[in-house]
Amino acid sequence: MFTLVVMAAGIGRRFGGDKQLVEVGPDGESFLDYAISSAVTAGASKVVLVVRSEIESALRSHVDSRHDALQRAGVTFSYVLQDQHGPPRAKPWGTAQAVLVAEAEVPGSFVVCNADDYYGPAAMTALASAAVDLNDGEACLCGYRLGRTLSATGSVSRGVCRVSGDRLDSIVEHHGVTRRADGTITATEPTAELGEETVVSMNLWAFPRAAFDWIGDSFERFLAEHGEDAGAECLLPAVVADRMAQGALSVRMASTTEAWIGVTNPDDLEAARAALAGHPAADPEGAA
Repeated sequence: MFTLVVMAAGIGRRFGGDKQLVEVGPDGESFLDYAISSAVTAGASKVVLVVRSEIESALRSHVDSRHDALQRAGVTFSYVLQDQHGPPRAKPWGTAQAVLVAEAEVPGSFVVCNADDYYGPAAMTALASAAVDLNDGEACLCGYRLGRTLSATGSVSRGVCRVSGDRLDSIVEHHGVTRRADGTITATEPTAELGEETVVSMNLWAFPRAAFDWIGDSFERFLAEHGEDAGAECLLPAVVADRMAQGALSVRMASTTEAWIGVTNPDDLEAARAALAGHPAADPEGAA
């Protein structure tokens, strides 16, 4: 058993609004519903949603409506308000802090995902398998093939991974990643030409509960160095990379050939709906 922590407090700047409850599935499912369904099928007994105050009510209503059967079957749902933790500001403090604020609701190992990405059931199963036996100095990351994670309508940001065997060596965030007309894939920051099979992170992680200690330490250092910067974010991949550089963390890789589906840009919505047209997100039978 493990806990699913869903980062659902983003403000969707490039999309132009909240993406958490946008209908993408054939029965009106949101990406969130697919993540919950896949996680419970893979053994999750609890779901923690990290949200903003202004969307909490809508998220609660949505979950209660769509996942009533799971709740009656014993799956626990909890809500944590990211904007009620840490110094107040309009922009969330980033994905590392989003994970950190869930600590009180997470009793053991946990899987982390975004609320606005479709990961696929095989990817969630791979992370769930890793989550149950991680030691305190380990984590696990699901790696995707870059060519299967791009937007057809604009650029994206991707954590580019260097991998040796089944272990992550390094992860570097690349921005402005797009496919050119000639088929090549490039990034603008840092400038790079990337291969189709380049392994990238989509923020699908598994951690032992002990990870909250070093994530918390990293966030405190971040506040001391960048707390006055209204645009700075404490990002989970950067925190993981720093811990790895200290020699205090080993990250397993759980690779998948599944395609990422998301709506980074507004024009992505039609393509996402088409890709998910034959894939309803039914709640698992006999959950918990």
